[in-house]
Amino acid sequence: MKITMLGTGAALPDPDRGQSAILISTDSGRHYLLDCGEGATRQMVRANINPADVGVVVLTHLHHDHICDFPYFVISGWMLNRATAPVLLGPKGTKHFVRHLFEDGAYRTDFIARSAYALRKENLQAVRPDVREMQPGLVYEDDEVRITALHVDHLPHEVCECFGLRVEVEGKVIAFSGDTKPCAAMVELARDADLLIHECTFPQSFIDHRAKTGVGTYAHTSPLGLGKIASESGARSVVATHFGHFDSTSPVLKRAAGKHLPTELMGPHLLEEVVADIRKNYDGPLRLAHDLMRIDL
Repeated sequence: MKITMLGTGAALPDPDRGQSAILISTDSGRHYLLDCGEGATRQMVRANINPADVGVVVLTHLHHDHICDFPYFVISGWMLNRATAPVLLGPKGTKHFVRHLFEDGAYRTDFIARSAYALRKENLQAVRPDVREMQPGLVYEDDEVRITALHVDHLPHEVCECFGLRVEVEGKVIAFSGDTKPCAAMVELARDADLLIHECTFPQSFIDHRAKTGVGTYAHTSPLGLGKIASESGARSVVATHFGHFDSTSPVLKRAAGKHLPTELMGPHLLEEVVADIRKNYDGPLRLAHDLMRIDL
């Protein structure tokens, strides 16, 4: 199988990284999308994948940087002649999110205009996603893939339930954290996984800064924490992702992040610190994600 890291950044518009999106492609040609942040659809095309061929999407939580490309993904699939409704798995609130998007929501005008054409009338189901809200446990299974979800620790449940995932496919196990601070659920989901894809949003110094200033959530995993999760779970390999712009040299991002991050410390040199901190607890195969990185399992 092939895993494509479509987007490896976080919440701000980043010139070098799209937002969270990971595509799992099986040898038989099926595609499963984990998160659908900004740029996901365009990146599929860059990776030579037709968005209309992606049958299942899983949203780990409802922060905008994990969901905002979903309407574009759905409408693009409709225009690219998707034959069936995409399956969408997500936390409580996902049905509300989708209900306000298409024929009765924000894109109602687009729906009315395009559905007037005979070709678009033939595949209206493509713009009517099959939405299934998740509870902890087995959330999806077909003849190739089995997906288990557990609560992780990122937002209060009354705001939004947040999930980590364990994907079993072609005799391999892929674990994906979504967004979370270190928690026992991720150790369980990643137990003996062939690949652990885990958020590493900020170095520890940046997490401490956000906790001290109270600006933005700081329920994220530092490189030290990621190394411990990888070691405790017995993960066979690790990809760190969801980098929170700490490596950027963009003047725009530095100005915008002035109240959120210690911008005087920002820069690509911090990636060396990330690796060094992960290595304090984990000595297995390790990669730092970049957009369109391909992983073969």
